[in-house]
Amino acid sequence: MPITTIEWSGDPSTPREGLVKLIDQTRLPTELVHLECKDTETLWEAIKVLRVRGAPALGVAGAMGVVLGLRGTKAATGEELVKEADEVAAYFATSRPTAVNLFWALDRMKAKTRELAAKADFDTEEALRILLAEALEVLDEDRETCRAMGRHGAALLPDEATILTHCNAGALATADYGTALGVVYAAVEAGKKISAFCDETRPLLQGARLSAWELTQAGVPTTVICDNMAAVVLRQGKIDAVIVGSDRIAANGDVANKIGTYGLSVLAKEHGVPFYVVAPVSTFDLTLDSGDKIPIEERPPDEVAMPFGMRTAPEAAAVYNPAFDVTPAANVTAIVTEKGVLRPPLAESIRERLG
Repeated sequence: MPITTIEWSGDPSTPREGLVKLIDQTRLPTELVHLECKDTETLWEAIKVLRVRGAPALGVAGAMGVVLGLRGTKAATGEELVKEADEVAAYFATSRPTAVNLFWALDRMKAKTRELAAKADFDTEEALRILLAEALEVLDEDRETCRAMGRHGAALLPDEATILTHCNAGALATADYGTALGVVYAAVEAGKKISAFCDETRPLLQGARLSAWELTQAGVPTTVICDNMAAVVLRQGKIDAVIVGSDRIAANGDVANKIGTYGLSVLAKEHGVPFYVVAPVSTFDLTLDSGDKIPIEERPPDEVAMPFGMRTAPEAAAVYNPAFDVTPAANVTAIVTEKGVLRPPLAESIRERLG
């Protein structure tokens, strides 16, 4: 069930005339609205307020954002283009701190710019075309990666299974197919009978608004539950596997994901239900030896106190709103990547497969 979450709109041979087009996920599930980003400020805002979200999709947005920021360049030399690309990348790096894919993609675009700048026959227009091709390659690679993760993960599910997922790690969070939900789609395509429970995912309801929308669009039987119902559903034996995505994974296998994931991992472990994390290699941050060092984004208080414009907490009350938490490697049954399934001891598996 392909969903075009983000794309470059325009002729690739004339990048100065193109723009970034994306689904405004803040309008789902009641409206399917596309936002056209013609400048870096619009795209930065879209990332910041979660119009586009999900670690892989943010990587694509960052790569395209560098090209978007260079559309009006007047650089005559490679050095000048490098300086501008660095400035654009630094700007997008201020949008959201936790998803490592964003920084991975920005670094990749900066490296490509330096490679082009070093050419004796440097040409600005040709460099822009090649940079756009690089950004589109990031998108294409993500599509292929999602399909590969889906195949590897589908093999972990029985022929008839009910999964529980948290937040949204589907097509809306990637370039095409999804990470966690990609496993569901691949399993269904393989002929398995899969149904899903979606944690609502407070405070922004990505599970209820986005994952449930995706899954029902794909014809997967779907049930939405409040976050605090997960324990009961697990105890009742309704769940065969918990499947989530990730925004950053440390070298020891600690996993940063949407707030509430850690608690879900504790519940899954207590009830003997496998807890699978699905993430591309680009989500691993091997510079961090543990999840304790992963930066955790804190978001505005009104997301909790005034969800969707309705006040639900007194103005005098303080609000703590971390957007992510870290699940220890000990709670993870396996990590599914495009290179295969990593099993405990995760630090050793990550070192052997990815180090």
